[in-house]
Amino acid sequence: MIVTVTDDGGSSGRLREDLGVMPPGDIRNCMLALSEDENLMSQLFRFRFEGKGELHNHSFGNLFLSAMEGITQDFAEAVHLTSEVLAIKGVIFPSTNSPVRLRAEFADGTVVDGETRITDARRKIKRIALVPEAQPLDGALDAIAAADLITIGPGSLYTSLIPNLLVEKIVDAIADSSAQKVYIQNIMTQPGETDGMSAADHVEALLCHSRGKLLFPRVLLNNAVPSDELLQKYESQSAFLVDNDRPRLESMGLECIEHSLLARDHVIRHDPDLVAGAVYRGLGV
Repeated sequence: MIVTVTDDGGSSGRLREDLGVMPPGDIRNCMLALSEDENLMSQLFRFRFEGKGELHNHSFGNLFLSAMEGITQDFAEAVHLTSEVLAIKGVIFPSTNSPVRLRAEFADGTVVDGETRITDARRKIKRIALVPEAQPLDGALDAIAAADLITIGPGSLYTSLIPNLLVEKIVDAIADSSAQKVYIQNIMTQPGETDGMSAADHVEALLCHSRGKLLFPRVLLNNAVPSDELLQKYESQSAFLVDNDRPRLESMGLECIEHSLLARDHVIRHDPDLVAGAVYRGLGV
């Protein structure tokens, strides 16, 4: 799993600013997703400090990763060693080992730096860039070359998915890979980031940031509809169902795979088991 390292908000942003470390939050979340839920260390990594002091709202997992980076002086090695502590299933690579920030150019021509400021601006994004340019880890390139299946998504389009494609050599590595490749479309739009965007609009954004290369020729779409109560809750926060404009997707050369992918809980999200099953069935595995 390759994970972006551009977060500058919340606990990660504070640690990045105060200690000069790489932002650990997105990495920590992925580690937890790949760990055993009942594992004591997993519970510790989810723990957030309360109270009114400097530790308020800091995640223990973020502090642990930052401390490990301080010991090793290498964020990628810190991620590797922390993964061993959590005994996760799989391997996680930061998209780069260099400190980078996101820069957005909006449709009105203005430019903003910083992931948090970009989403807070609530303006239509034209293009995203990494500043400065970044090199990937050799291990990440090797993992792409050896993969049988490469997926991207679900996740924040401009602040989680596309930043991985902006790291030098990643686009070419994916394009050169003989693996099966699938893009997993988000179920809901994200306020301040993908307002009003259809599934095809998401794909066009990926194309725009991949030098026009269609890296993921298959797209997995959810065709289940959440309850009216849940939809109203999300719509009150300016998040709406993504339009699965399948004819337009197919006109772009994409193979569409549609399944019911909704988790059965109080939020609108993908069920990981349903997604995994749909991907493999769609590939005829």
